[in-house]
Amino acid sequence: MPGMANRWTALSLVFLTRTSMGFQFQSVASVGPLLVADLGLSYAQLGTLIGLYMLPGAFIALPGGVIGQRFGERRVVLVGLALMVAGGLLTANAANFTTAAAGRLLSGVGAVAMNILLTKLVADWFMGKELSTAMAAMLTSWPVGLGLATATLGGVAAGTSWRTAIVATALAAALGLLLMLLYRNAPGVTAGPSRAALPPRDLRLGISAGFAWGCFNASLVAIIAFGPGLLVARGFALGDAGRIVSLAIWLTMLSVPLGGLLTDKLGRPTLLIAAGSLLAAAATLLTPILSPPLLAFGLVGLAVGGPPGGLMALLPKALPADRLATGFGVFYTVFYVMMALTQPAAGLVRDLAGDPAAPIAFAAAVMTATVIGLAIFRRLERSTT
Repeated sequence: MPGMANRWTALSLVFLTRTSMGFQFQSVASVGPLLVADLGLSYAQLGTLIGLYMLPGAFIALPGGVIGQRFGERRVVLVGLALMVAGGLLTANAANFTTAAAGRLLSGVGAVAMNILLTKLVADWFMGKELSTAMAAMLTSWPVGLGLATATLGGVAAGTSWRTAIVATALAAALGLLLMLLYRNAPGVTAGPSRAALPPRDLRLGISAGFAWGCFNASLVAIIAFGPGLLVARGFALGDAGRIVSLAIWLTMLSVPLGGLLTDKLGRPTLLIAAGSLLAAAATLLTPILSPPLLAFGLVGLAVGGPPGGLMALLPKALPADRLATGFGVFYTVFYVMMALTQPAAGLVRDLAGDPAAPIAFAAAVMTATVIGLAIFRRLERSTT
């Protein structure tokens, strides 16, 4: 079927383009020791460079959605990719922390704009046609990018320089830009501007859906961030602990697309999101006590596969297409705020409790809160004002 072929071709272009975001985000961590030695950075500064990539999301997600709604999503995606190229090159040529930080911020601004609007483009193509499956497949591009960076950029940096490795991420964004030049809008979707405002009901829907998605992701990030410390406290070497925890990430590449497919096949997204979130919370609580830990973190990676596709499909199914980009701007603003707040909170819980398992229990509680966001969304969805 020509229509189906076009849908999946469009999704493939989006997937490959979005992979560049995870690839670039992970690059600084992948070349960290060489970057620290060359620029004379502290590890606190290195951590700041890593985090700066996501910081713009809390401030420009909503304006980015509005701009995309006004001027056309594909155009803003192209601008975002151009900023990722420019930011990557600036970081690669940095002689000090300040310049490297400016480059990471510039890249992050572009990545946030691209991320929001690529989601809208996928929704345009798959509305009413395997939407949860498509969203889940799109989401998998993030761990693919992280994995590629982890597997390759350290070796590239060791064989050449860390600057060459960072340039490679700019080239990946440039490839994404070329791919999006080939992209065409879904039939019936115009590239022209839209002036549609976001009514109060739609605003509340965006906030509640963003809260649910933020809780789900922030919980998983906290598990990955604090899991190695938990295992080190149990006697594992740091390198081994990192490899064990990373299994959860690798398994999401399988479990998330399968979860999206199952959501579409069963037609019960609310059930799968709620049950999947609670199952993931339960699996998280098992990680401090279940042995071997490889099994525990493997269960987490499998358990988190159910909800993402359905969660990302909530807003496209509730909002009209002419307000969806702005709705996703609200959605991602709340998401980035949740991501920014949860990790320090998990660290504070660790400090106050003095127990390496405490942030893991906190992550399980945050995962459970996904169900609260979902319940609020469904209630608002049934309202008319």
